[in-house]
Amino acid sequence: MATRDGALSRAASFFDGGGFKSLLSDLVAIPSTAQEEGREADLDRYLNGAIRPWLERLGFAVQVRPNPRAGFGPILTAARIEDASRPTVLLYGHGDTVRGLEDQWRKGLEPWKLIEEGDRWYGRGTADNKGQHALNIAALEAVIAERGGKLGFNVKIVLEMAEERGSTGLRDFVAAHAEELKADVLIASDGPRVEPGIPTIATGTRGTFHFDLALKLRPGGVHSGHWGGLTRDPAILLAHALTTMMDRNGKVLVRGILPPALSNSVRAVLDGCPVGGGDGAATIDAGWGEPGLSAAEKIYGWNSLIVLAMISGRPENPVNAVAPEARAHMQIRYTVDSDPATFGKAIREHLDANGFQDIAVENAGLRMPASRTDPDHPWVRWAQASMQASLGKKVQIIPNSSGGLPGDVFVDHLHVPLVWVPHSYNGCKQHGPDEHFLIAPAREGILAFAGMWWDLGEPGTP
Repeated sequence: MATRDGALSRAASFFDGGGFKSLLSDLVAIPSTAQEEGREADLDRYLNGAIRPWLERLGFAVQVRPNPRAGFGPILTAARIEDASRPTVLLYGHGDTVRGLEDQWRKGLEPWKLIEEGDRWYGRGTADNKGQHALNIAALEAVIAERGGKLGFNVKIVLEMAEERGSTGLRDFVAAHAEELKADVLIASDGPRVEPGIPTIATGTRGTFHFDLALKLRPGGVHSGHWGGLTRDPAILLAHALTTMMDRNGKVLVRGILPPALSNSVRAVLDGCPVGGGDGAATIDAGWGEPGLSAAEKIYGWNSLIVLAMISGRPENPVNAVAPEARAHMQIRYTVDSDPATFGKAIREHLDANGFQDIAVENAGLRMPASRTDPDHPWVRWAQASMQASLGKKVQIIPNSSGGLPGDVFVDHLHVPLVWVPHSYNGCKQHGPDEHFLIAPAREGILAFAGMWWDLGEPGTP
């Protein structure tokens, strides 16, 4: 007789027997980076050559269609409909990766080859996002096998190939195919857990708002001996402007770009939530950021202001001249509790009030909107209970992950609640050299999804 334990056992056997490692190795070997010219055929090969045959074998009707925006990767959709009266889940993922950065990986590693060392699998896309969506599909396969070819619910899949270019075209695509993609809930995986050993559910993501601060004082550089000490230095002036925007301990002083307050519901769900697993890439500096907030509240419930890049003169080839201009590229990571439409005005007013009227705010705009589902939503709590039953440990809920994902697209056009279940961790080095997937959280991930897929075929869903 088919059982829940049987489904989990099948998933565990596939993982422990090397089946998943072999599968992921094949996926990593496709250099499907969306950030390098000449990889268009690899983007298509990932969908049509690797994912499509797998899904069709599992009974999905699959289509791979061009991106509505020319020059961006194709989008796969798939559907497996058993019973319209049963729940329909939307599964999302992306098969594109960032650049390989082949010359930056440490000796013995390379981006397009899965290499196991200790407790981790190295390779581009292992964590972001090939390993994550592959786990979820592999768990589906285990449940289908256990139930003798049935799931007991319906599944739709969207797999894009332009996430690493801002998910360009995805919003247009989902809007155009909203009826085809309608579902009861989105359950998908991307991003990090709060700590490697703590299963996590995120109910949204922070958005990103970018802008430049630019100060141009003269047409070109002037001799540093003749003019140094007499004429204004744009780098110094820009540095002083930045110190009015954030103090030396990381407190944001432009209060108009922050939420009005941390809501009680966010405080409640983050009470006692740990943050860690950076793997030495960075430190959590206790005195940095908004005073009075915990580390979890700072990155899961609050906004941050970051200088992504700053330049004056030619650092790679400096000359003896006072530079003519200086520029800083800035980013705000924000939650749904604040309105990005007000950010530009707040920044302009702040600079003016502090005597920096000649510093221009340029190229300001939204890159990725924030999204959030209520952490107490029935689908969120159902997923938490299912995962805890499968893993035998607490599952931490956070109101949104610290990074960005296109959840807003699915909320706006499909009106689905969001249940993001990340399988990675903060130290996975995604977007850089030596990207890797921790084996133990990956194993928990396939078990957690096998349990959820099983439970979706049973009574008691929201």
